[in-house]
Amino acid sequence: MTSQSTRVSPQVGQTAELSRTVGENDIALFTEISGDRNPLHYDEAAAKASRFGEIVVQGGITSAILNAVVAEELPGPGTVFLNVNWSFKAPVRPGDVITGRVEVTSARTDKPITELKTTVTRGDGTVVLDGTAVCYTMDLGGEAQ
Repeated sequence: MTSQSTRVSPQVGQTAELSRTVGENDIALFTEISGDRNPLHYDEAAAKASRFGEIVVQGGITSAILNAVVAEELPGPGTVFLNVNWSFKAPVRPGDVITGRVEVTSARTDKPITELKTTVTRGDGTVVLDGTAVCYTMDLGGEAQ
């Protein structure tokens, strides 16, 4: 457990990122927890006729990598989102490698609140999501850090 005295506060300009390959079963897993059965995620004919041209994953799959970055890397364990403002710019398909990246734009000194610039990029370099997030970090014992 991190204590108040040993916590290293995020610094403006600090960055972190994680990458993962979106799996074929991610759509089914996300549907199970969300109930999102949009034909664009399942119906080859409907997806092919759409502007996407093929099956795409739910936006929640795309943005989920940012949950992992803030919880595992920066600001780190005990971090939750207070607010997000995300724009989805391009589709993600099963088999795509996506990289979630956060950059600290502001870190309060009076409270464990951090503002982040957020992006998710496909392996081909296309930014598929961008925006901002505000996070709160507490220690795992429930105390604010």
